[in-house]
Amino acid sequence: MYKHFFKRFFDFWISLIALICISPILLIVTIWLHYANKGAGAFFFQERIGKNEKIFKVIKYKTMTDERDAEGNLLPDEQRLTKVGIFVRSTSIDELPQLINVLKGDMALIGPRPLLVRYLPWYTEEERHRHDIRPGISGWAQCHGRNCVTWDDKLAMDVWYVKHISLITDINIILMTIKSVLFRESVEVAGVEALDVCRMEKNKKN
Repeated sequence: MYKHFFKRFFDFWISLIALICISPILLIVTIWLHYANKGAGAFFFQERIGKNEKIFKVIKYKTMTDERDAEGNLLPDEQRLTKVGIFVRSTSIDELPQLINVLKGDMALIGPRPLLVRYLPWYTEEERHRHDIRPGISGWAQCHGRNCVTWDDKLAMDVWYVKHISLITDINIILMTIKSVLFRESVEVAGVEALDVCRMEKNKKN
């Protein structure tokens, strides 16, 4: 009952109330990032994999400029990431606009993180079950290492969550997420190797 009805019910109303309560903070951050990003805008839209592998556009705060080299190519991420962007990422403020995705029904508050579309061919059959439910703003894997665990372990934790969804589990994840954000545990703001790159390198070794 919780998985098929109450989870979505709670997601909608909690997200709506949260957006109303933090709207002044969101307005300040939006203006701050607009100027820090040198006119590149404050929001970032990117296609991600949703429930049943349906593609949707995730909404996040933009933490990098659009600066380019003499040939018109974007500079490396490390050079475009602003000091404001580092702060916004490390405090997970960049994830807050995804509350809008939750209201729309693209995402849930808790669930496997929505990943890049180009990763689709690289999942095992078991790992594809992470797409049986809506992706979340936070999840079981994010509370157990965030960016400091291997892709194999992270995806295994996502599948574990799909098979063990309950109100108690979601409450525990919310509490652990708050703790992780407050103490900035296991946070890495750049340099995380992509899933497809990891899997290609693994295949070469095998």
